[in-house]
Amino acid sequence: MQLFYNPNISEDTNTFNFDKDESRHIVKVLRKKIGDTIHITNGNGWLFEAELTIANIKHCAVTIISRALQPKRTYNLHLAVAPTKMNDRYEWFLEKATEIGIDEITPIICDNSERKVVKLERFEKIIQSAMKQSLQCYLPKLNQTISFKDFANQDISGQKFIAHCEETEKKSLKSQLKTSKDCLIMIGPEGDFSPNEISIALEKDFIPVTLGHTRLRTETAAIAACHSVAFINE
Repeated sequence: MQLFYNPNISEDTNTFNFDKDESRHIVKVLRKKIGDTIHITNGNGWLFEAELTIANIKHCAVTIISRALQPKRTYNLHLAVAPTKMNDRYEWFLEKATEIGIDEITPIICDNSERKVVKLERFEKIIQSAMKQSLQCYLPKLNQTISFKDFANQDISGQKFIAHCEETEKKSLKSQLKTSKDCLIMIGPEGDFSPNEISIALEKDFIPVTLGHTRLRTETAAIAACHSVAFINE
């Protein structure tokens, strides 16, 4: 199944027109013809089955023939991850986390962050592409970049964890996770969270955790955390 994404389609939509780029992809790449079926999601859980009524390289149109709201996960996973020095590593994390299953992502700027500016528009496109590729109907929410202090001071409910490498008392993330519970995990930059940031997190009731016996890169740690939550909720 080839899945298309458009946030402007709703459960009340009966007909829909694709833009020039998507129309070209439908006709030239997928070789779709009038009468063929196309699947579309709006990123809010709805899956639409549509019949192609116009198949032109510059203009494709469909009629919605069925719609169904897909079931949502029983938990909400939010990862707050510091941008990596190499941008492509963060983009890899976004792609894989979306494929595995994540609901919300926040880039956090920390004391040891080497990269403090990110291109959210590009990140959004990567997330959309990964959602379509993995045939999911819920688009993860990408938040604006925020400082660690401002983020930690927010009123956040559910399970809250901070994964760091300091030689202090920590617990295994897998041992602390609870099924069907909302979860927030903070992952620091290449230089790790600073002692002051760890102290702030502990004051805000974040649980310090370890992700294993080896030292992981930021993007690897984020994926390990994402998979742990998905695995415990299977």
